[in-house]
Amino acid sequence: MNRETVDIDHEQSAEVEKKMPIKKKELLSTALERTSEWIYSLEIPGDLTIIVGEASVTLNKEEANVSTTEISGIPGGSEGFDYAAKFCHAIDFKWSIENIRLLRCVAEFLEMTGNMVSKTEAYLTEVALKSLSGAITILHFLSRCIETIALLTCTDSDFALPTKVDGSQTDPLPSNLRPIIGYWWGEDLTILKIDFFQRVLNAMITRGFKQISLGPILMLYAKKSLRGLDIYAKVKSSMDPREEHEKRVIVETIVSLLPREKNTLSVSFLSILIRAAIYLDTTVSCRLALEKRMSEQLGQGVMDDLLIPSYSIATNSLFDIDTMQRIITNFLENEAELTEKHVSYSPGEIERVTKLTKSYLAEMASDQNLSVTKFTAFSALVPEQMRVNEDGMYRAIDIYLKAHPSIRDEERKKICSVMDCQKLSREACAHAVQNDRLPVQTVVQVLFYEQQRLHNAVDGGNNEFPRKPPLQRKSFISTVSEKIGRFIGTGPAPRVKSRPSKDRRHSIS
Repeated sequence: MNRETVDIDHEQSAEVEKKMPIKKKELLSTALERTSEWIYSLEIPGDLTIIVGEASVTLNKEEANVSTTEISGIPGGSEGFDYAAKFCHAIDFKWSIENIRLLRCVAEFLEMTGNMVSKTEAYLTEVALKSLSGAITILHFLSRCIETIALLTCTDSDFALPTKVDGSQTDPLPSNLRPIIGYWWGEDLTILKIDFFQRVLNAMITRGFKQISLGPILMLYAKKSLRGLDIYAKVKSSMDPREEHEKRVIVETIVSLLPREKNTLSVSFLSILIRAAIYLDTTVSCRLALEKRMSEQLGQGVMDDLLIPSYSIATNSLFDIDTMQRIITNFLENEAELTEKHVSYSPGEIERVTKLTKSYLAEMASDQNLSVTKFTAFSALVPEQMRVNEDGMYRAIDIYLKAHPSIRDEERKKICSVMDCQKLSREACAHAVQNDRLPVQTVVQVLFYEQQRLHNAVDGGNNEFPRKPPLQRKSFISTVSEKIGRFIGTGPAPRVKSRPSKDRRHSIS
């Protein structure tokens, strides 16, 4: 007979088994044992010894050299290997709902991708899962496996959730230890399909598994299951619909499993999930949940985390500005809610978010397809109380005007109106007054506030930026006249009271 081939009439075997007397069943069992012994009979010189657990089996591979091989971790131990050996030698044996699970696991473990895998799959589909009792038996076995995994992972004190005397939970582990938790067995969980992975994690949480340790496990699973997904590409590549659906389900399931505690996930990982969610077109609720989670930790992010590419053909933009706009809006709403509760983000975190926002604005400003409306709307996101310095805003405006030289004067004025000129540094003011891309009105404002700052510095005034400038000052008007003359090309403005001689040109100080 050929190896790995056997034909079993399941219905006939079941019928015979029901009618068979107990004594005859025992004889049949003994016969099967003798048959098994015949396979490894010493009458045929054995040249291959296989050690499975505590048992050893001698086989003949028809080679002169005698060798010994040990197989560890085989499901069912020597019993499982015995089934595989019988199958390979076409020795009939009893198939049942009780042993089909072991047969299927052994076939997968030994990579018997030929008939044994197909036979076990056929038996599961056509026999075991055809009846309610059979399906319940298989499900009970799977449930026991899931509970066992949850029990093993939660037994260790490093994973169990310790409690105080009053029953409350202790403080979470330090941040530098979080990546270590669950790593050694987290790799094993990544081989599970997403539905079983979800059931295992839910069982672990029910048994008191630390939520703080879920982050590394989810990151490991996402890294393996989303492999090959080019979320950093500027153009979305075509995918097989079935594969795309599987990965979409994976992302949505991972999002549903994210721990509720803050700072249990890195902003970089949340950014990756957002990119994957947009790329795979997941549900709106999935994307909004990710955006909200990222907004809570936005101060921990870096610029690369914010540069989410746009896969929309309609907008033809480099970055997904709408997503980032919602994330920053969520951050500001969180800040407002915390302020009402007399708590707030730390000043350092608010400053980091402000800098990130202006840096992102500068990055998106170079996009030639970015409209004036989009730019100004995003620029207006940062509230006035968070804009202590406007150098970042000026840099973004200058980049936008340089990348869009053909826009109208009215649009230039609209863009520059989002900047508070009196909050520019001396270096930014010096650059602005010589910037030909800025409209004249903006240059005038910059010159006035810089002039007023100098006067206050000389006079020792405390009000560095007055709201209403004293326009009657002659020195300021003279300075403005000189700058306006440079823009409109008419030269310096003449004095009114006295007319200069033709052979003398007067200068404006």
